[in-house]
Amino acid sequence: MAGDIQDELGATLEAASVRVLTNQYHRWKNLQPTLGDNVVFATTVPAEFIQPCDTLIYFWPKNKQEAAFQLDDLCTHLAVGSQIFVVGENRSGVKSADAIMEGISTLQKIDSARRCGLYHGELEHPTEFNISRWWRNYQLDNVVVNALPGVFSNSELDIGSDLLLSTLTEPMNGNVLDLACGNGVLAAVVGSQNPNVTLTLSDVSSAALDSATATLAANKLTGKIIPSDVYSEISDKFDWIISNPPFHDGINTSYNAVETLISHAPKYLKKGGRLRIVANAFLPYPDLLDK
Repeated sequence: MAGDIQDELGATLEAASVRVLTNQYHRWKNLQPTLGDNVVFATTVPAEFIQPCDTLIYFWPKNKQEAAFQLDDLCTHLAVGSQIFVVGENRSGVKSADAIMEGISTLQKIDSARRCGLYHGELEHPTEFNISRWWRNYQLDNVVVNALPGVFSNSELDIGSDLLLSTLTEPMNGNVLDLACGNGVLAAVVGSQNPNVTLTLSDVSSAALDSATATLAANKLTGKIIPSDVYSEISDKFDWIISNPPFHDGINTSYNAVETLISHAPKYLKKGGRLRIVANAFLPYPDLLDK
């Protein structure tokens, strides 16, 4: 099982063997106590992990490029004749699965319910995955930003991050946490402009963490990079917490991460430390901050 894993089905499914690949740290944490080594938190699948499998159940993400990237990787390691099931919500774009898999597997829609579609096929022609084909990069002043598919703002700086960065004009010192760091652009700009800061970057997404690692390296910056569900793996205190936080879980709106980010921030800020976030104007964050 791979793709946009949203639940614990992998821990209850009956089969000779069930293996789960997830690029979401909180999903891995939920599944690991039951599945042990049969669940992996990673951006790409280790060959030895998938090779014993003869069936792939792929949960379609909201980002089409992310789906193409993951299926390219997965279908490199499966044997010809392996069964492939693709399932997802229609509004997430699952209807394009057959086009993305053209030449790899002939998918047929075999069921639909609750505005979702289920597709099935057999692997006909394995792919030859090369991650270098999937990297995207852009430049922001003197900062190089690297990103993989599915990572927020992977091809250009989004207007929210641009707004946040425009306010960070004063010199910054001490420990800086870039929470929900994505491709690492916020930390990279802060680090390049403030050589004395100590950077920590965290995210739930392995693709984001890989992208942030590549962004720091491209700019000759160092920092601690941590997989964390908001503060779950954070133990230090910081002079600054900066974030352009997500308000989606998959394709659904969710404020859980932001509520935790704001309400628990005092525990992770030094005395006089600052929290600075950017958000769409319609989001209900002012009340959370007032509390």
